[in-house]
Amino acid sequence: MSQPKVAVIGCGYWGKNLVRNFHQLGALQVVCDNAPERLTGLQSQYPGVAVSADVEGVLADPAVRAVVLATPAETHYPLAKQALLAGKDVFVEKPLALRYRDGEELVQLAKRQEAVLMVGHLLEYHPAIAQLESLIRSGELGEVFYLYSNRLNLGKVRKEENILWSFAPHDLAVLLRLVGQMPLEVSALGGSYLQPNIADVTLTKLVFPTRVRAHVFVSWLHPYKEQKLVVVGEKKMVVFDDVAREGKLKLYDKRVEFVGDEPMLRQVSETTLYLPEVEPLRLECEHFLKCVRERERPLTDGESGLRVLHVLEAAQRSMNESGKPVTLESVLE
Repeated sequence: MSQPKVAVIGCGYWGKNLVRNFHQLGALQVVCDNAPERLTGLQSQYPGVAVSADVEGVLADPAVRAVVLATPAETHYPLAKQALLAGKDVFVEKPLALRYRDGEELVQLAKRQEAVLMVGHLLEYHPAIAQLESLIRSGELGEVFYLYSNRLNLGKVRKEENILWSFAPHDLAVLLRLVGQMPLEVSALGGSYLQPNIADVTLTKLVFPTRVRAHVFVSWLHPYKEQKLVVVGEKKMVVFDDVAREGKLKLYDKRVEFVGDEPMLRQVSETTLYLPEVEPLRLECEHFLKCVRERERPLTDGESGLRVLHVLEAAQRSMNESGKPVTLESVLE
């Protein structure tokens, strides 16, 4: 099966992983970067793959059917717009843009161009998230009470965007998918310690129309790496620990029951759930190629990216107002 040919624009810290996967899938046509030393290294690593520092030339190449953007966040909107106008399908790393209105423009442009627009919310392609969503939808957990996600590490510190915009999109995308609705209001607090006005630590709280509550804690100023998602339900609880070598997804048959007026702790079992040994990024890249080839709507489409962007803007506004709760409607005013 022949693959549609793609260009990867931006081959740095994360882009090199996309280059590797699309090359292994037989879809890599050209890599584009403004650092000559990167292009030299990629040229020797992937013989036969074209290299270029000319974005306009890459977008004008008729052999390139789709573009993969792994450039700094502030370039996502202009480059994605340029690629869509050039008639290309687009995979853009998170966030879709740095302003809701810009993201909305990209979504509408993709519709007019009849183009595939996909956002790199990698965590949504993790087998653990698919299984967790299945547990929720099947009623295994009962009513979902609350969820929280921690994404903590020492680095990688950004200069262009704060930790909220750098780390939290993955967690917000998953929370919105698992809850299945948008929050009514968002509040967030952050602290800037390393650079003025660039938050290194943020805590974001989400209030949903149902009883569900959630929070996201992100930091690149933390002594150890932690990537953990906890879902607490009426009947059972689940922990997804993406840093764990084994047993990444565990189901806890634990809950509190009332006997008369007395709360009683019920602990029955702890089960480690099986997950296939597959790289989520490989699944994400395969999904994009399938959507391009078969003209399907991606799991993490432009609208998905726009929903995450909506919450991010609300959280940022709340941070700017010292944690004041912000409704999503007010963001669009």
